[in-house]
Amino acid sequence: MKLGFFDSGMGGLSVLHHAMKILPSEEFIFFADEDNVPYGTKTPEEVLRFVDEAFEFLIAQGVGAIVVACNTATSVAVGAMRKKYLLPIIGMEPALKLALDTFPQRKVLVTATAITITGEKIHRLIKKLHAADLAELRALPRLVEFAERQEFQSAAVEKYLRGELASYAWEKFSSLVLGCTHFNYFKDTMRKILPAHVKILDGNAGTVNELIRRTNLKSARAESFPTIKFFYSGREVGNAAELARLEKFLRRLDEMEAIE
Repeated sequence: MKLGFFDSGMGGLSVLHHAMKILPSEEFIFFADEDNVPYGTKTPEEVLRFVDEAFEFLIAQGVGAIVVACNTATSVAVGAMRKKYLLPIIGMEPALKLALDTFPQRKVLVTATAITITGEKIHRLIKKLHAADLAELRALPRLVEFAERQEFQSAAVEKYLRGELASYAWEKFSSLVLGCTHFNYFKDTMRKILPAHVKILDGNAGTVNELIRRTNLKSARAESFPTIKFFYSGREVGNAAELARLEKFLRRLDEMEAIE
């Protein structure tokens, strides 16, 4: 099956990276809306328009399902896309349930973009899980900018994260949830800053598992490389420099995979 993966930028590669490893026989299209990244600073109306344009493009490519590998786009637009299009649409959800199920009665910090933090979807999830006293929310918008320019490890990244995370009484927390797919590139710096008992969780595996469930695909051990086409806002990526840039992102994700 041809599968579409969509993100505002390069964060969604972390979801694609996981899917490639357990669905090696499928064909993948990755659409990064590089013309409009970051989404977290846009209005909901703008994000909805960008997502709809991306869906029209992906459907024209013949995809059988679309993974919205972007928490911000999921929060703003997935409901509308499911009403408009008939194919399976899988969105991202911060791994708050996983955190609460794994560590009951311990606090969880959910990090995301500002538009996700202030959106209705995350607050509905917190209410559904009866987690108002356990879930705290923190926007980390600069991580998207750092990721897009491949500034994965630097004094500026560490200073930013230390400043943003310094105020929390971490002895009360079980985990930090990555509620933006761009944040997966910074697990090593987060691990350096956070106490050892605080786990770093993301929703990538859950999203891919939901894709498999909705499409009846079969996971398998990766014995071959899947077919992948990359697009920047509808333009196919073919030049060597951009393909090397994408490869650098994927190598970084290989390095971050085991960190929790």
